[in-house]
Amino acid sequence: MQVTGMQHGARLLRHVGFPVPEMLGADASEASIQALIARHGTIFVKPVFKGGVGKKGKAGLVGRATSLEEALAEKERLYFAQHTYGDSVVKSNGVTFEAGIPAEHEVYFSISDSTEFRAPTMTLTHRGGIDIEDLDPTEIANVPFDALTGLKAFVVANALSDIGAPRPIISPLVQQLPKLWDLLHHYGMTTLELNPIRMQPDRNGRLTPVACDFKCGFDRDDHRVARLNLPSDIFAADTSEFEREVNELRTHQGQSDVFVMNSKGTILAPTFGGGANSLVTELLGDEAIISSDFGGNPPYEKMKAVARICYRHWLQQTNVLFIIGGKSNNTDIYETFRAMGDALREHFAEHGPTPLYVVVGRGGPNLVRGMGALAETCDGLGIPYRQFGFDSAMSEVVLYARSVNDWMMAGGRAAIGRGMGISQSRAA
Repeated sequence: MQVTGMQHGARLLRHVGFPVPEMLGADASEASIQALIARHGTIFVKPVFKGGVGKKGKAGLVGRATSLEEALAEKERLYFAQHTYGDSVVKSNGVTFEAGIPAEHEVYFSISDSTEFRAPTMTLTHRGGIDIEDLDPTEIANVPFDALTGLKAFVVANALSDIGAPRPIISPLVQQLPKLWDLLHHYGMTTLELNPIRMQPDRNGRLTPVACDFKCGFDRDDHRVARLNLPSDIFAADTSEFEREVNELRTHQGQSDVFVMNSKGTILAPTFGGGANSLVTELLGDEAIISSDFGGNPPYEKMKAVARICYRHWLQQTNVLFIIGGKSNNTDIYETFRAMGDALREHFAEHGPTPLYVVVGRGGPNLVRGMGALAETCDGLGIPYRQFGFDSAMSEVVLYARSVNDWMMAGGRAAIGRGMGISQSRAA
């Protein structure tokens, strides 16, 4: 997820008329906060983080207040709160004040692309407000639907009936939830999650779904994202200099998605394709320096620029340069491999050689020509290499790269360094 919380989520949901709680920003006056408490009785104070940051509630980073004094104390506690999320430590910069929504029922809802169904899939349960992984599978509906027709009301109604949802919540959800497909589809999102949606009763007891937390991810190469006029820094999580440099190339054709997995890793794996990225990241584990997807048929100039950035930041510590991807439909393998090889040759000329083993696993247009160009570069630089075509199982190629990395750490790096005429101190 790239965006979490209601600071931006409320504005996005208003694009399709989905109900959201009344809320104030960090610059709200004391009088405004007092008035919000007077209208709703209870408010929640939540920290604002850059990018997608989850598990704030479990970490005690959501404050509850029924008086101005409590609200201001929570603001002071959370304004610059520090949060450990996964392997990252992030710091908030601001808070929101959100009206408490009284409700007996809470709902979890999400839409994402499913690799199982090969279609957009709705996940829905009337046991919201907790981690969905903690629920019994019989209480969760996972329903694929046709992207051409969208999320229809009857799909929602059938799903709620199948999991035994209370009858009073079905009709309001059937009216409101299909709007969320319009939000995801028309504005370049890849996934969207609301948890919880609290079912707020009106004076007559009729329930209204109100989104009380929001998460979404965007395809930043989709031009429809620009329709939302989001702040330029909304995607600016606490990224490294390397990630920022690569992200500056996003305006060019092709993808350039990167994330530093382990700054002390020893396998540099420029990866092509989302499926390959998932498999490679999982199997390499802590040995991987970066997680990346450079697919989308990048032209020579962009691929060379990306490779130069990768080499400049990481090649000195790299044992294995692992170029991996599935069988491409449209990416020109010759152009990408030629660009990566030329960047490697120029890096050695500028910064000096470093002991390295190149492992390649790829398929697609101009594959043989591309492998030939890369092999010529490696031969010229004195770098050992091994190349696998589209008929090799990707998982086996990944395991081979790991075995080469083990060999490099057990003395292979020093042996290659001697063969390349590199001094022992520089090869270390």
